[in-house]
Amino acid sequence: MIALIDYGAGNLTSVKKALAAVGADVRVPQQPDDLADARGIIVPGVGHFGATRRLAGAWTDAILARVGEGRPLLGICLGMQWLFESSDEAPDVPGLGLLAGRCYRLEAGTVKIPHVGWNDLHIEQPAPILDGIASESQVYFTHSYVAPTSGDTAATTTHGAPFAAAAQRGYIAGVQFHPEKSGDVGLRILRNFVAMVG
Repeated sequence: MIALIDYGAGNLTSVKKALAAVGADVRVPQQPDDLADARGIIVPGVGHFGATRRLAGAWTDAILARVGEGRPLLGICLGMQWLFESSDEAPDVPGLGLLAGRCYRLEAGTVKIPHVGWNDLHIEQPAPILDGIASESQVYFTHSYVAPTSGDTAATTTHGAPFAAAAQRGYIAGVQFHPEKSGDVGLRILRNFVAMVG
């Protein structure tokens, strides 16, 4: 069973439908103790980093406990940003801290912010979450803040400047785009996560 975390930061319906399409058994836990039986965890989300404040305390403890047991974790969009240490969007709200760095706002410059629509991935290094995904594949974004590039960056996208579009360290992965809205490419990424869960 894959646990889909609902912390009030987005509509879970499209994520649940996409996961069902790839054959995943998905449940939305009502309380942190419900994560005990989860074989994998997905933290989706859209909007302001401050929304992750609702995960502080028992939810964070339960998620970290499952990760400590080796259960895969996937962050989507805001959920990916939460995997990092912090964000300029809500400096007083800590991230999960499983990936190093601070999220920051995209520079407006000559491009429109928020970044909304299809853009391509540039694969930087092999990662299980991107297995079978070709460089320059198109995926769907909607965001203003991004995670920094680092040794964990699996793919980048350029909108004004390059940013981390996907990251993975071991069984902890994050994607800045929305796989549930990214057609066959997105479904392949969700299948890859299901394969990581086993």
